[in-house]
Amino acid sequence: MNNIQDPLEYIHHLLESKSSAKQITYKNLIAAFTLLAKESKRIVDELKKKPDPVDEDVTVDFEQINEHEFQVKLAGDLLVFVLHTNVVTFEEQHAVMKSAYIREKEVNRYFGQIMIYNFMSDSVKFNRVNDPGYLLARILINHEKHFLVEGDGPLGQVFNNLTEKTISEEDLNLIVKLSLTAAIENDLMAPPFPQVRFITLYQKMEKTQELGAGQKIGFRMKYSS
Repeated sequence: MNNIQDPLEYIHHLLESKSSAKQITYKNLIAAFTLLAKESKRIVDELKKKPDPVDEDVTVDFEQINEHEFQVKLAGDLLVFVLHTNVVTFEEQHAVMKSAYIREKEVNRYFGQIMIYNFMSDSVKFNRVNDPGYLLARILINHEKHFLVEGDGPLGQVFNNLTEKTISEEDLNLIVKLSLTAAIENDLMAPPFPQVRFITLYQKMEKTQELGAGQKIGFRMKYSS
């Protein structure tokens, strides 16, 4: 604002630059999320064509919840894909902020987010509202459709740097496949015995399905410096 004395002119400058870039970012995010849902359904349909496993209860399903959420059920896992409506940036210590591309223009640093959570499908089936879900990955896309993916394992390795190319249908297809793989490989861990040694009568009466339920190991987001 130092170079623009009139506050009204400065506001107009922000609207033309930052606010405009955020609007474009959000439109790109909506388009990517629509494609992500399309690819997820395509993968589910392909899996359904495979020979049935021995256990008929091992099911694969796709469900569109609304324009900001869809779910993929994969046997005992439920992957929840959520579009966040807020555009964000990173703290200055984040590795992406050190790239030449980000430093080239301030508006390049704003990203829309798609979060991928992993829940146990039984948590929904039995309405176990206290069961935790874990963030498998988040996809971040900016106004020029450049993107990165933060996650653990392959999810955080394939696209962990801001891409020079724009996000494509093939990229989203791979992200879905890696997410499904991570969910299956992320085994349940039984809670420590002392943690489930005591229960209240309320838990017995109201939350029988929750008693002794396993918990996903989970993933931790890691920033590289």
